[in-house]
Amino acid sequence: GSFPRAEWLAASRRALTAAPNEALDYGDQLGRVELRTVLADYLARTRGVYADPERVVLCSGFVHGLALMAQVLAARRGRTRAVVGVESYGLDFHRDILTAAGLRTPALALDELGTRTEELISGQGELRSVDAVLTTPAHQFPTGAALHPDRRAAMVDWARGAGGLILEDDYDGEFRYDRQPVGALQGLDPERVVYLGTASKSLAPGLRLAWMVLPKALVGEVVEAKGDVATVPSALDQLTLAEFIASGAYDRHVRSMRLRYRRRRDQLVEALAERAPGCRVTGISAGLHAVVELPPGTDERTMTEAAAWQGLGIQGLSGFRHPSVAPGRDALVIGYGAPTDSAWTGALDALCRVLA
Repeated sequence: GSFPRAEWLAASRRALTAAPNEALDYGDQLGRVELRTVLADYLARTRGVYADPERVVLCSGFVHGLALMAQVLAARRGRTRAVVGVESYGLDFHRDILTAAGLRTPALALDELGTRTEELISGQGELRSVDAVLTTPAHQFPTGAALHPDRRAAMVDWARGAGGLILEDDYDGEFRYDRQPVGALQGLDPERVVYLGTASKSLAPGLRLAWMVLPKALVGEVVEAKGDVATVPSALDQLTLAEFIASGAYDRHVRSMRLRYRRRRDQLVEALAERAPGCRVTGISAGLHAVVELPPGTDERTMTEAAAWQGLGIQGLSGFRHPSVAPGRDALVIGYGAPTDSAWTGALDALCRVLA
């Protein structure tokens, strides 16, 4: 509902007016050079990413980029199944994409400091021959932990020593509230980290615009996996986003939304502290969601069902747990970005009634 329609339309008009005729042809498998160039500058400035335009590949959403990397990893291993370590809590359809490509996806344990890299380095059990790791280091999804600096360095050291890759999902790195954003892991070693970013959180998922910043050696393999230019997002949308970023409108929009989401987060935390003091709210330093740990003896499923009766779409933390991981704490994952301004107060009140 906060999509900047007027500014996007103005950027679209300017982009289309300035676009050369060849922009309306089939185009480059990497994507429009205008957007790749602007993104390289923006990501370096805001996320600390080393992003030469020739290493940037544009995708139709994060899932498209992940599917391409799954193809590449599977092709590299040939008949032997490649292994991608995934965080013990995450989105099941991300795991499904990897397994559909024939990859194994053992779980990497998490704690309050993020992924436990010692298990990756020791290489025991299923983690003995990991080819790559899929991780959300800036703001783990869904627990909300930021990967500790020592573990960031350890993960990069593992990749260098083992010849592995790190697939960095930077899904909401721009929305950090209490201190400066955590820089991208890719900046520590651009030849070992595949950076995946998206406009889904900052603008809208319906745009289907995302990007990968690749190690130089991977560019050719990813382009081959793409197969044809039909998998590139609309050239007009690419040109519009390039103009939107170059004009400064994207920065202004992100700043505005960061303030808006922070206000909602603060209202959520304050309301729960007052009306449901038995609950503990965590994972709130960034992003558009919080984890609410339930009091001992409170059943997660009962609470999600009660929330549904109130018209709230809330998920239990267990729904994000890797199948091989033992059950943990009962908690709810609550997204606070979606309700309209007119619905927000009522939604928050309904949530408090459920948790109280």
